[in-house]
This record gives sequence, structure tokens and C-alpha cells, in this order.
Amino acid sequence: MDHKAFSETYRDKIPGLPGVYQYYDLNGELLYIGKAKDLKKRVSSYFVSTDLSYRIISMVKRIHRIDFTIVETEQDAFLLENNLIKELKPKYNIMLRDDKSYPYIVIKNERFPRVFLTRKIIKDGSEYLGPYTSVNDVRNILSMLIAIFPLRNCNLNLSENTIAASKYKVCLEYHIKNCMGPCQGLQTAQDYDNSIDQIRNILKSNFPKVLSYLKTKMNELAANFEFEKAQEFKEKIELLTTYQSKSTIVNPLLSNLDIYGYSDTEEFAFVSYLKISNGSIIQSRSIEIKKVLGETSEEILQSAIMRFSIADIETTKEILLPFMVELPFEKVKISVPIIGDKKKLVDLAFKNAFYTKQNKLKLLATAEDKNPSFRIMKTLKEDLKLKDLPVHIECFDNSNLQGTNAVSSIVVFRDAKPSKKDYRFFNVKTVEGPDDFATMEEAVYRRYKRMIEEGHPLPNLIIIDGGKGQLSAAINSLEKLGIYGKVTVVGIAKRLEEIYFPEDKLPLYINKKSESLKLIQKMRDEAHRFGIKAHRNKRSKNFTKSELNQISGIGEKTFEQLLKHFKSLKKIKEASKDELESIIGKAKAQIIIDYLLINKT
Repeated sequence: MDHKAFSETYRDKIPGLPGVYQYYDLNGELLYIGKAKDLKKRVSSYFVSTDLSYRIISMVKRIHRIDFTIVETEQDAFLLENNLIKELKPKYNIMLRDDKSYPYIVIKNERFPRVFLTRKIIKDGSEYLGPYTSVNDVRNILSMLIAIFPLRNCNLNLSENTIAASKYKVCLEYHIKNCMGPCQGLQTAQDYDNSIDQIRNILKSNFPKVLSYLKTKMNELAANFEFEKAQEFKEKIELLTTYQSKSTIVNPLLSNLDIYGYSDTEEFAFVSYLKISNGSIIQSRSIEIKKVLGETSEEILQSAIMRFSIADIETTKEILLPFMVELPFEKVKISVPIIGDKKKLVDLAFKNAFYTKQNKLKLLATAEDKNPSFRIMKTLKEDLKLKDLPVHIECFDNSNLQGTNAVSSIVVFRDAKPSKKDYRFFNVKTVEGPDDFATMEEAVYRRYKRMIEEGHPLPNLIIIDGGKGQLSAAINSLEKLGIYGKVTVVGIAKRLEEIYFPEDKLPLYINKKSESLKLIQKMRDEAHRFGIKAHRNKRSKNFTKSELNQISGIGEKTFEQLLKHFKSLKKIKEASKDELESIIGKAKAQIIIDYLLINKT
């Protein structure tokens, strides 16, 4: 995937929030897991940077899909990344971390094991924890560990014989309390190993066990009146509690929780799953579910829970949900939190489900969706509940002045844009006087009778400018033609911009700011403008004809010739004799000139 492809596909999808990202190839194989303080910046760096190793470039070329999980802090992202890497073992995490020599914390396989930072993995039976993405993080962790459980950092051979022979003496580390002097037998191997066990628990985020151990030691010392030593353990507990609060998502007491977030559209549902242990996210997953048979939100969420939680339901204490569903887990508490830390977790799960939904919607936004015309038609289709996209729309309007020169106009929009070459107007033939309903009925009938006879496709939507009366008149014509029900027809009343549907008693009110209402209004206004123009032309023509009718010797055909050429009476009066003769001949031209001279005033 190159930079351009990334920009078009993922740049607008990924938020600038802390989280963990996962790269997958075309076959769905997990390539790499990473964490970031800002997901958008971090992920985009893979596609815009020119300073990348050969192996990273090789990985980027294979990326087909990017998933991500949002968390609250960078530390949460750090912990989740490590947990997911250990669980899923992505191919490139091993390769890339080896390339860059990422730091590990090693517990050496030796008597009185040392614990330190290393970049090399040696197969000598030692335990390696990590990898970590920051050397500073490792050093801070080690400083905290030594402060709670002092350990040696020398490389002396502390066998039983050398210690028994008093071969070594304590060094400065012992005097500053960073080591308890096992080299001189001042600390037993068993006590040292207990400390190593607790360090291992801390590195695996198993804080409750460590805190329990430290509190037990503190209470024992206090019971034996060793208050100074008990105070030291109290300080260790406070230090570990502070570190824990920075390493957990909310409350460190929350453990063995399954959290679910839910968001959906008409066609898809999106469920996000988080597994919490000791206040940290140890698993995360978001899935997309296509609605097939009109499944309810409860049914979909129930299905997702059975998919995710059933595997380790024996260790799950509680399932937190955005809304209640029935589940067959008798020993597990099911709840919908309203406030507190648990509510924060459900909100976090919802946020992940919501972002998954947004990405799906953007993915579905094809080139047509991004086109303003397509977007408007799609909005109109949804607002009017149409079966098909209204690519071809026609709108009717009537114009007359005091019952004279009645004209019905029709404007045509294709792809939400005016198609002026298709505009038409109808001179009313069967209606006498100002009868708006009858005029509309005639115009609609003549329009679609001709379209049917000539084999033209009918529009997807017919809009009638007027209320129920005009709409009923239009329906009469559609019924006569046998096409009522085959094409959607609506009326728009001007006063409150009400949309009327056939057979519906109450009108539809579309949001005033909706693009679909604006399109309907634009068509109505365009039909009105075009109708007035046609009406004015007809009045002008009729006026001209009425005056020319007074000229003896000039018939109907001559009138038509003159109007077709000069367009108006004014231009006929201004025409020269030669111009008139070229149109209607010398004799008729002279008759008109004589008439105009006599009636000049």
C-alpha cells in the first residue's frame, strides 16, 4: 500500500488518540502490532517516511487492512501492545524488534538471579520479559523494582561454597540499600527467590499478589515491634500502588471483566470487546456483523458475547454491557453500569465500536457517495422512502393571469441538476377559465401519455407544485394511463413547505436544512420561473396577434411567419420594408407598412 493509497483509505479513519494498531495482509494474517500516543501520526509515518529499513518497507507493501483499539493513556497502549504481542505473536514484531534491538528485562538463569536490561536474547534458560518500546520505560521499571525488592547487580559466582568460604565482601550497593548482601550470606536464597517471584508478578501486571505479599510482611514486622522495617514496607506498598495507578486503565481492583460496546447502522452492527485483568486491558477485539433478518440489537450483542466470553467464562467474574441482554451464565454477574469506573470502561468499548462503524461508513462512501449530486439524491431517497434513487425527477407548475393564457410548465432534473433541454410547457386545450386542478390534470396526462407512446422511461419521482387538490388531479391522470403506483408522486404546499403523499392524511415535514427539501424547493421555483416565462411569451404573442388581426389582408399564416422571425410586435414595427418583403412578399409588406403609418400615433 503506497502513500497515496493510505491517504485515500486510512488517513481520515484513524483518530489522533492513544491506542494499539494491527496490520493484516490480504489473507488476514496478522503482520504487526504497535502502540502509539497518537495513532494517526504513528500509522501514517509508515507510509510517508523515506527513512525505513528494508524489512519495514517489505512489511508495509503487504499491509491490506489496519485495525486499531483506542485506550485512555499511552501507558495503557503500552500494556495492551505487550499483551497482544505475547498472545498473537505477529510475524514482523519478532523480525523488526530483533532488527532494532528492542530492550527486554531478563531474569538470569543463575543462583541469586540478576534482573537487568538487555538487547540480546541468549538461549541459556534465562527468562526474558518484553520486548519494550522505550529504554527509559525499562530503566524506570527497574528503578522501581530495586526500590521495592533490592537485588544484586554484580556478576559474582554466588555458589554455596564461595559464600560459605566468605570469598566476597559487600560493596557500596549494600550500604545504599540497593542489595541485601547475598554474597556474604546476609540474605538467604529462599528470601531472594521470593523477591524474584514478586518481581515477576509485577512485570506481568499481577499487582494484587505483590501487594498482598508486602502487606503480610509489613504486618508481621509490626506484630514483632519492628516498626522501622514495617515502615519501609509501607513505603514499598505506596511506591507500588503509585506505579500501578499509572499502569492501569481505571481502578486496579477491577479484574476478570468482559466489557462490550455496541453501535450500528440500518445494515450493520459493530461490537467491541475488552478483557480487563488487574485494571489493564489484556485483550481487545472489534467485529462487524451484517444484519440479515432484521435482528435486534439485543440478539446481535448476545451472539457476540457468546462468541467472545464463552471461551474463558469460568474465570470471568462480571460482564459489563451497554444495555441488558439475557445470557445463560449463572455464575457470572451481568450489569449495565451507570456511573463510576465500570461506566468508563463501557464508554471506552463504545468508542471503539463507534470508530469501527465510522470506518465502515467511510469505506462504503464510494466515489458516487462523495459526489454532491449523488449525496443529495440519496438523502431525498431516504427522506421520501423511495424504492429507487431519484435520478430522473419532473416537477409541474401552473401559470395564468386572471384566468387567461393558462400554461402548465414542467422542469426536468437529472442527477439532481437541471436538464433544461427537457423543459416543456403545455398550452391548456381542454380547460376554460381559471381551473388549476383541471389544468394540472391535463398537463400530467398529456406529458406521460406521450412518453408512454414514444417509449421513454418514466421518471423516478414526480413533484406537483400544490397541495392535496393538485396532487389528486395528477393522480387522476396517472390512473387513467395505468401508471399510478409505478412512479412516486408527491405534492408540495408552499405555505409550510409540506410534502403530501397520495392517500396519506398527514403531510411530511422535512428538515428545513435538509438537502432533499432544498432540491424540491429548487425544482418548484424553477418550474414556476419557467412557467411565468412561457406565460409571458404567450401573452405577448396573443397581444401581437390580436393587433395584427386588425389588418385587412393579413391572415393567420402570415402572423405566424412574422412572429417566428421577429419574435415581437415591437420588432415588426421597427423592421424595414426590405426586411418585411423578404419574409412575406412585397404586397403584404406594403399592407402592413400602410397600416403602421396610419396607426403610428
